[in-house]
Amino acid sequence: MFEASLESTNTNKEAATRNGRILVDWEIRDYVQQYNMLDPFEDSQVRGDKISYGLSSMGYDIRVTDEYKIFTNVHQAVVDPKKFSEDSFVNVKTDACIIPPNSFALARSVEYFRLPKTVMGLCIGKSSYARCGIVVNITPLEPGWEGHLTIEISNTTPLPARIYSYEGIAQVLFMESAVVPEVTYADRKGKYQGQEGITLPRV
Repeated sequence: MFEASLESTNTNKEAATRNGRILVDWEIRDYVQQYNMLDPFEDSQVRGDKISYGLSSMGYDIRVTDEYKIFTNVHQAVVDPKKFSEDSFVNVKTDACIIPPNSFALARSVEYFRLPKTVMGLCIGKSSYARCGIVVNITPLEPGWEGHLTIEISNTTPLPARIYSYEGIAQVLFMESAVVPEVTYADRKGKYQGQEGITLPRV
């Protein structure tokens, strides 16, 4: 009886391990080939004089385009996720975006994502920016979601901060489940499905 119980426990642990593991480089490459999971795709890290981007050991470093929405208080607008006003920001297209002190900007990824039904993406900032007080926030990439990522960039310092367009901005970790969820983001027709460009809040 004890041996049977121990065997069952080990089986459950093995299932739990499979049910939430992070994809490694060759698996990410395979998923890109099989599902076109992200496009464009760099098969290795691009460095040189740029903030790195491309495939890493257990993730993918995404890039930011040259289009930004920088928040401003010039029009004294109220930031309201239910009634988001165009007066909340100014639109900027530039090779290097300057975010004012203690301010915030929206941008988008160069890459277009197509998440398989068993894969979820979690995004974290890059150390090159984090060590400068620049915080990048991106909500989870749900199974079945597709689109460009809208990227939230906060300058937490009392100084202006420079963001380099078409260079690395954040890293996405891909987690795979052993089973398919009952309802994916695509199934429930999520409000940000297929988003392109910088997408503002929707209710």
